[in-house]
Amino acid sequence: MTLGQDIEVVVFDVIGTLVDELGGVRAAIREAVPAADDAAVDELLTGWQHLVAREQQHIGQGQRAYANTEVIDGEAAQLVADRAGVATPETVTRLATAAQRLSPWGDSVTGLGRLAQRFPVVGLSNASRTALLRLTVHAGLRWHYTLSTETVLAYKPAPAAYQLAIETAGCPPERMLMVAAHAWDLRGAQTQGMRTAYIHRPGGDPPTNSDVFDWHGDGLAELVTSLTASQ
Repeated sequence: MTLGQDIEVVVFDVIGTLVDELGGVRAAIREAVPAADDAAVDELLTGWQHLVAREQQHIGQGQRAYANTEVIDGEAAQLVADRAGVATPETVTRLATAAQRLSPWGDSVTGLGRLAQRFPVVGLSNASRTALLRLTVHAGLRWHYTLSTETVLAYKPAPAAYQLAIETAGCPPERMLMVAAHAWDLRGAQTQGMRTAYIHRPGGDPPTNSDVFDWHGDGLAELVTSLTASQ
């Protein structure tokens, strides 16, 4: 599947799309609770995920005032600590920052580097500004610009998140490509007129039969080829 020649700016989701969120948080839980077996670690990880998703949803629905990911991840870390019987404050603090130490997928660094030679490349993440900065350094990601939805006190898929990217890029949304491993994220971008590219990643949110995205593939190498074929 080849994209047209009209893409001017490429916007990437970060967590899960370019870095391994589940693997990183799972490793952090295992470090915090070394005596836990695989089943227990997976159960704690599920609790972490449910808390984060629930609290972000509450914020989106106006049931909670905005709190950034550092606050919510802290709450998730405390939940894990309480369930696992971890009482050391230093351990909980380190666990709360797990999302700042996620490893990139094998094609992320090279793929971003290649795209950045041809297009303005922007990161658009729900991660807080501080977490996004530290994650970018840790994972070695190359950007021209990074945007945290903390700036608009919202979480994707709130329209304000994508409008932040559109206004920053200064070009029509139909000339911007949103890349994500989460179909819900791409649906949000579509509502604001952006083009969409789905990349399959373990633990992502795959498209349903009713989703129609401009591109889909298994990795960044395919996306780079599609975007540069007609350049």
